[in-house]
Amino acid sequence: MGNGGRSGLQQGKGNVDGVAATPTAASASCQYRCIECNQEAKELYRDYNHGVLKITICKSCQKPVDKYIEYDPVIILINAILCKAQAYRHILFNTQINIHGKLCIFCLLCEAYLRWWQLQDSNQNTAPDDLIRYAKEWDFYRMFAIAALEQTAYFIGIFTFLWVERPMTAKKKPNFILLLKALLLSSYGKLLLIPAVIWEHDYTPLCLKLIKVFVLTSNFQAIRVTLNINRKLSLLAMVSGLLLESIMVYFFQSMEWDVGSDCAIYKSQDF
Repeated sequence: MGNGGRSGLQQGKGNVDGVAATPTAASASCQYRCIECNQEAKELYRDYNHGVLKITICKSCQKPVDKYIEYDPVIILINAILCKAQAYRHILFNTQINIHGKLCIFCLLCEAYLRWWQLQDSNQNTAPDDLIRYAKEWDFYRMFAIAALEQTAYFIGIFTFLWVERPMTAKKKPNFILLLKALLLSSYGKLLLIPAVIWEHDYTPLCLKLIKVFVLTSNFQAIRVTLNINRKLSLLAMVSGLLLESIMVYFFQSMEWDVGSDCAIYKSQDF
């Protein structure tokens, strides 16, 4: 079998007679999932002698539990960009990724910088240099805080809707911790703001709107895959989050705290 993706999935091995025992998901803190039917599985593959692997077959759909363990990470990323549910299940359930916090902070920094840059570009300040530097630094912190609060409102709106509709979403209590991680990971599309940070004068509102659509599509797929709910509930959850976020944006605009430009990924006038 191929080696692609094997190094990051050593926790997926099963026990085989005559081979060194390896912990399975039954002894871990979570179950693996079949990427095709979303059924729980105790192992992803078995590792025999001499590096021979045998992928576990799902008892429910009779397909490989996770075919992506043989795929190159680039192929997995492409499938995730295409918003394939199988790729999302592989990433969310069958791998160990702990970059949620760092990814969130980095994306917020990019968004805050775009807002801060446009604010400085529109202001003509004749104050002394020291005061200008202090004011600019404070403005960047303010933009970062506003971007963080808007994203928090978006997540709270999603969680609130899912909590109210909990009897409809799943037979058991939804794992909101896992959902939060999924939403943070699926917001990786905001990294596309990096070119806008590098080439400040070349980005356009159309580019930012396309980034917004991509991020929302990824969030939609993350909600649907994580909670195993239908598209309607996932869409309503996202709409609830966007409505609460738009209220937060309107509040900042009414208080004249926000830039009031197209730099934000989500703006109230879009709804």
